[in-house]
Amino acid sequence: MKTETFDYIVVGAGSAGCVVANRLSENPNNKVLLLEAGPEDKSPLIHIPFGIIGLIKEGKHNWGYNTAPQQYLENRPLYWPRGKTLGGSSSINAMVYIRGHSEDYNEWAEMGNIGWDWKSVEPIFRAHENNEVMKGPIHGCGGELNVTNIRDPNPMSKVFVDACVEMGYPLNNDFNGASQYGVGPYQVTQKDGRRFSSAKAFLNPVKARVNLTVLTGALVRKVIIENEQAVGVEYQIGESEITSSRVTKEVVLCGGAINSPHLLMLSGIGDKEQLEEHGITCYKHLPGVGQNLMDHLDMTVMMKDISSRSIGFSLQSLGRNIVELFRYFTKRRGMLSSNASEAGAFLSVSGDTSRPDIQLHFLPSFIRDHGRELTYGHGCTVHVCQLRPGSRGNITLESADPLQAPKMDPNYLSDSKDLDVLVKGVKLARQIFKTNAFSDSNGGEEAPGKDVVSDQALREDIKRRAETIYHPAGTCKMGIDDMAVVDADLRVYGIKGLRVADASIMPTLLGGNTNAPSMMIGEKAAQSILCD
Repeated sequence: MKTETFDYIVVGAGSAGCVVANRLSENPNNKVLLLEAGPEDKSPLIHIPFGIIGLIKEGKHNWGYNTAPQQYLENRPLYWPRGKTLGGSSSINAMVYIRGHSEDYNEWAEMGNIGWDWKSVEPIFRAHENNEVMKGPIHGCGGELNVTNIRDPNPMSKVFVDACVEMGYPLNNDFNGASQYGVGPYQVTQKDGRRFSSAKAFLNPVKARVNLTVLTGALVRKVIIENEQAVGVEYQIGESEITSSRVTKEVVLCGGAINSPHLLMLSGIGDKEQLEEHGITCYKHLPGVGQNLMDHLDMTVMMKDISSRSIGFSLQSLGRNIVELFRYFTKRRGMLSSNASEAGAFLSVSGDTSRPDIQLHFLPSFIRDHGRELTYGHGCTVHVCQLRPGSRGNITLESADPLQAPKMDPNYLSDSKDLDVLVKGVKLARQIFKTNAFSDSNGGEEAPGKDVVSDQALREDIKRRAETIYHPAGTCKMGIDDMAVVDADLRVYGIKGLRVADASIMPTLLGGNTNAPSMMIGEKAAQSILCD
């Protein structure tokens, strides 16, 4: 196969990769190749918001990873769905639009990452945004990323908000506004009742550019390094022969917190001792590659809904669900336009309301095992997520075979303080269901259950049931210390012409959902590349 040469090669068409490919190909003189391991984003499950329930367990558009057994979670491996299609995880996520707390970014800058403070990154969020509802100086109008309210939220989502207000928490209709603290409805990346992924926003409008080549089903096996410089990539499309493409300027990795460090290691960039154990030549000893793995661990509290107003599967809801199907396919309204996680809260169990330490996602339905286990009947679920975990894990090689997934060990709850915060968060969620607002629908607690009362019992229940809320980050850390992998311009230390642009560069985990911040990271990377 003939080796083709490009100016830039972008690996991964996810939340950040679509932005990078768009910006680099704006100049018609730049020849850009975008490689995506998954298929095109044609599945109806992607575009119908409530299709998330199918995408979480479906394998074609989802890497379907599993972690190593977790020492502090009863040695359970945890399921980690990650997007494998155009748009990446923005094509399979819950579409919640959260920028993150301003102090999180200021903290990055204080760690030596110049240009990553809130004042520097906030204009990028505004420039991306086309907010149909929120107006004013802190929101964007006319950007590529459509942000709006859920069209027809389930009535139980309002009950949840009313319950939190009853408990004394402030109503907050804009978690991306002046304050993150409080309870309210989530805004979502949707348009006209359909998902609006990074691919929809940044890739689809420019796919016809003659200088942009997009290849799907293309698994990148390694970055080609010569004389301490990235000069191309080796990849395989389906069962075809392994081929390669060369690059005259830069290779940009946008594979996410799992795939980007994995590809660096396969390419000979990482801890020298580990690479040599697997027979990989080390071109650059960077011990931080794959380290600093962080994620938001999540715990659920579930209530039976005797009012049957929630989304569920029952005899009484059968006719209603059929009507909802008709509503969506004729008007793009109703239950199927829901993102499942319609409302939430940013609260504090430490007392510091200026910087919340837990996030709640409310679902007007029963959710077990990421939705892979269907539950008959009606119920509501509050997800309790600890925002700033102290626990750190790592991504390491299982083998030198690019087709074998790396070992993922988030090392959840290795910092005991994380468990303390979750216990307090679960107690808070239980109180929400006991309010007057839920009195006419509360049919009793489904989980943790009436027998789980003491703090110790709650700790054991968390270890038995806690799961990811899908925010892995930090494995190609940006910084200036010995474990940093990239600098503030996202250039890989010691290798010319190679950058990383995705959630893996986060030095600390943001207080919120990571999708919109990943797009911002893609923008920052493109700006740095074009400035260079």
